[in-house]
Amino acid sequence: MATVTSSPVSLIAAAAGGSFLLEDRAPEEVLTPEDLSVEQRQIAETAVRFAREQILPASAQIEAKEDGVMRGLLAHAAELGFTAVDVPEEYGGLGLDKTTSALVADHISVNASFSTAFGAHVGIGTLPIVWYGTEAQKQRYLPKLASMEMVAAYALSEATSGSDAMNIRTRAVLSPDGTQYVLNGEKMWITNAGFADLYTVFAKVDGEKFSAFLVERGTPGFSVAKEEHKLGIRGSSTCALVFSDCRIPVENLLGEVGKGHHIAFNILNMGRFKLGAACVGGGRQAVELGIRYAKERVAFGKPIAEFGLIQRKIASCVTRLYVTESMTYRTSGMMDAALAALSPEIAHSPREIQKRIEEYAVECSILKVFGSEMLDHLADELVQIMGGYGYVEDYPAERIYRDARINRIFEGTNEINRLIITGWLMKRAMSGQLPLLPAIKRLMDEMMESPSFDNEDSDAPLAREAKVLASLRKLFLLAAGAASQRYMTALQDQQEVMADLADCILAIYALESALLRARKLAGSSRGSSSGSISGAASIVAVMTSAFADEAMATVEQAARRVLAASAEGDALAIQLGVLRRLSRIVPVDAIAVNRNIAGYFTNLGRYKV
Repeated sequence: MATVTSSPVSLIAAAAGGSFLLEDRAPEEVLTPEDLSVEQRQIAETAVRFAREQILPASAQIEAKEDGVMRGLLAHAAELGFTAVDVPEEYGGLGLDKTTSALVADHISVNASFSTAFGAHVGIGTLPIVWYGTEAQKQRYLPKLASMEMVAAYALSEATSGSDAMNIRTRAVLSPDGTQYVLNGEKMWITNAGFADLYTVFAKVDGEKFSAFLVERGTPGFSVAKEEHKLGIRGSSTCALVFSDCRIPVENLLGEVGKGHHIAFNILNMGRFKLGAACVGGGRQAVELGIRYAKERVAFGKPIAEFGLIQRKIASCVTRLYVTESMTYRTSGMMDAALAALSPEIAHSPREIQKRIEEYAVECSILKVFGSEMLDHLADELVQIMGGYGYVEDYPAERIYRDARINRIFEGTNEINRLIITGWLMKRAMSGQLPLLPAIKRLMDEMMESPSFDNEDSDAPLAREAKVLASLRKLFLLAAGAASQRYMTALQDQQEVMADLADCILAIYALESALLRARKLAGSSRGSSSGSISGAASIVAVMTSAFADEAMATVEQAARRVLAASAEGDALAIQLGVLRRLSRIVPVDAIAVNRNIAGYFTNLGRYKV
């Protein structure tokens, strides 16, 4: 694989995590897929070829778990350098940027079983050692993980502690001579378990101190249970792990005793980010299959792609895919900008790197939730477009539909991630790191004033959508202010309210990401004679308009529920009046817009901006 020049990050803003709720960004401050370097595009093209020429043809063998197929494909991915992207050069890796890492996760994700195995190895399997390993651990394991000589797995979940990770029961006790830890317990639903060589295992030292250990296959007292029979991702290995007086050298403690939660939660941030990127790749595959079938299937004398209700489905799918793709690379761009700002003395410090990535924990959770639900929607619509053919195993839609379901459970359920999103931002607000509370107060004062109708130059590109975004932010502040005033520190116990606020946050980040990318493309279009750029700029503007209406509907309903749960009487009446004013928009002609979007991508035959 060629050495990669970093993304053009000189103008990309390393904005504070969550600041999108309060601050406007300029298009040149965000990274979009159109900004990729030549080297990054070459890597993406290599990943596309690998996916089409190696992964897709092996789908049936992967699904059947034929011996050696998955490991062989992973080895081939290693030969192309894909498993070395996140490993530092001094340990046999390539040490590339997070945008390149996202590109690989995105473009190889045409088969969910493979992308699950690959993601577990390169992300949650390898990164704990990159970020928290001792020098000896890195020298011993990272070169083998980068080359796929060893396959990695990550063992956190247990039968009684999935989302409640701190409730694990696996126990570690230091031996009397101080040379070993003795592990006892079980882990559940561990990806790659059946063929992994190295496991990051979480246990409580003396039943209290949450810690992590590196356990090699073949260690006495360690065994792998039978393969689970799953609804989806059947080609990936998922087993339970059993530890019965399993003796681990003290040198295999990862990080510090009692600090394992730092490893678990920081690694999950990257896992969520990569999952969002993988959902983009899976969505792209689903859209291509749906468009192809709709063009080929003839009913009532014409291709079903010409039917309005099929066009509505295609338009909805490509619009949500465009939005998720925009969020993914915007987030990777912020990560890379933050890492590029590190001084030379600490630029390669694993702790400093993970601290900069942790800054975007809320954006990672947003990507996980939005991406997984986007892919669920696309998989469902693919089955519907294909009708009976979509429901039988002879066609890929059935597998894609089953495979997509796990993403809402992986890396923390979407319910847990919604609570994380709102809780993380409210915690920042209470600490003063995010000026959310002053913004809420300003809005409360504004509610008592006459409405203002000056917002933005109506001749500016996508001015209506920018006004919608401004209204979404105010609706969130209105709802968050009412909830905070009603529940104060007990807000975290109101899960329904927290989830509704999270949906507002999701919609704001999604719409702003789509809007900034559309405006950036519009600027490129004005400065270029390329018809392809002009066409892309036009269609993303239309998709952004369509999504703005969808985002407003989502936020208006969520905010209404929060207000109803947080106020009553005259106060509620006033707040609902403000809500009506803020949510009043002139809608686009959805029928014409959907036909336009569907026609563009149907003619193209796939999703590509």
